[in-house]
Amino acid sequence: MNEFLWYIPNTVEPGHRGDDTTDGWGTLDYSVDLAEAAERHGWGGALIGTGWGRPDTFTVATAIAARTTTFRPLVAVRPGYWQPAHFASAAATLDRLSGGRLYVNVVTGVDDLAAYGDGEFDPARRYDRTREFLRLVRRLWHEDAVTSTGEFYRVENATLRPRPLGAEDGRHPRLYFGGASSAAEEVAATEADVQLFWGEPLDGIAERIDRLTQLSATLGREHPPLEFGLRITTVVRDTTDEAWRAAEAKVEQMANRRDEPLRGSHNGSVGQQRLLDLVARGDVLDTCLYTAPGRYGGGGAGTTWLVGSAADVAAALRRYADLGITHFILSDTPYRQEVARTGDRLLGLLRAPQEA
Repeated sequence: MNEFLWYIPNTVEPGHRGDDTTDGWGTLDYSVDLAEAAERHGWGGALIGTGWGRPDTFTVATAIAARTTTFRPLVAVRPGYWQPAHFASAAATLDRLSGGRLYVNVVTGVDDLAAYGDGEFDPARRYDRTREFLRLVRRLWHEDAVTSTGEFYRVENATLRPRPLGAEDGRHPRLYFGGASSAAEEVAATEADVQLFWGEPLDGIAERIDRLTQLSATLGREHPPLEFGLRITTVVRDTTDEAWRAAEAKVEQMANRRDEPLRGSHNGSVGQQRLLDLVARGDVLDTCLYTAPGRYGGGGAGTTWLVGSAADVAAALRRYADLGITHFILSDTPYRQEVARTGDRLLGLLRAPQEA
């Protein structure tokens, strides 16, 4: 069964990706309002943004979980910000208290590392550390008296209490992971539960799924098969023409806020550079993948957009599903308005049985 999640930006500053909401940013009421709206409009939960200078993501997720009933927070966390045993304990506690609703997105990319004391700047070593982090967290969730002396972390005779809900049956909070470099893909192929992709065209996603599947076999993956997810912006309106007018107006506003088009890579991210390179292939790829936002500062999931009527965007997302994508994290701004509009118009189409 496919998973459909929304996005909560989790920032104290207004204006995130053009959102025109001016009040409430950084407050519990605003974040809970978005989470409750996600529940009402059919979403399974939401990815909660992370980064130094934002409210602590795990704390926000815990507070939201206490005020909702079905909402699943996908909490973004960083090795280097967390020690694995500390994180494993906090996550297991929240997972159990929330009735097994916690998801985890492990982020390795560069942040303001020195601000919170993370001195590991070498990208290759950062992914080695993430691999060790994931392995140790999994062990702590399922084993007694864990002793491990690794390159980055050490624990001795560590037994976790409580464990995640259903740990005795092998369950734990689902581990999402992103990254497009060769080092990142090796971590995903061996240690993640879900590899997240940004909004690349179908041919790029198909090639990456094939490579990761082969890597899983080559590297001797010991867990259930790796699953795949898509994190992308969607601009959904009542008609195709209305959606494209809205998307083009948004890009014009982005262009007016920036003197020159965005060029080059984004913090050395291989995945971000792949998105920026798509502009050379055209403004619209596949049926409705819009690349123009990448020229004007649309980073990450905001670099490419799926644009169209609900039927257009649903058809595009089903093509990704045909490739093997089963997890979808969507968003558009203003977040409060679009969580309702996109949920109401799009999710029913995506969940409806397809004729043979």
